[in-house]
Amino acid sequence: MFISVPTVALNLLVIISVSHFRRLHTPTNLLLLSLAVSDFTVGLVVLPSEIMRATACCIYVKDDLLQKDTHTSCYGECVFFMDYITGVVDFVLVFVAPVTTIIVLYMRVFVVAVSQARAMRSHITAVSLQHSGTLTSRKSELKAARTLGILVVVFLTCFCPFYCVYLSGENSPTTVVFLLCLIFLNSCMNPVIYALFYPWFRKSVKHIVTLQILQPGSREANIL
Repeated sequence: MFISVPTVALNLLVIISVSHFRRLHTPTNLLLLSLAVSDFTVGLVVLPSEIMRATACCIYVKDDLLQKDTHTSCYGECVFFMDYITGVVDFVLVFVAPVTTIIVLYMRVFVVAVSQARAMRSHITAVSLQHSGTLTSRKSELKAARTLGILVVVFLTCFCPFYCVYLSGENSPTTVVFLLCLIFLNSCMNPVIYALFYPWFRKSVKHIVTLQILQPGSREANIL
């Protein structure tokens, strides 16, 4: 629950920022908005549901665990079995497929951003004042690609340990709980990354916290 509250609050700030201020209505920020909505849903729905599921599971099997010798012919052993096929399908659909897709798409984005940066540097001396907007736009695209790369690295850092332990088979209950918390922590860390690398996010948060967004014409504020 301590992860759920900041996850909801921080991602709600991102959603309000991108949705409210017109200057933030760019393709890159719309991608950040979709990610924030996803992380917001994790904090608002998935995390509480996971807590309820774990609690209900403990209540359901409480009597069997307390009186395990009553229902087993193998005394001294209490084992929960997870179907092998279910585990493989979960691993492929939840980890392998998303990670592969993310890496492939990011590489394409990064290649395009780097090629534009090289073109920008090669023509920087010939850029006139009327093209300064294009120059700024390309710088922004390259910075967005770098930030996206950081998001991908953080995502892999949060998800990989769980599946590495899962595949090794050396998974104690305490380790599993810690690694699951690390996965959910990823949804809370993304807005922190925005705050570190995007000045506009810090400015928009200030406008939201001080209720300046309630003033007439606040949608046209120069956040950038």
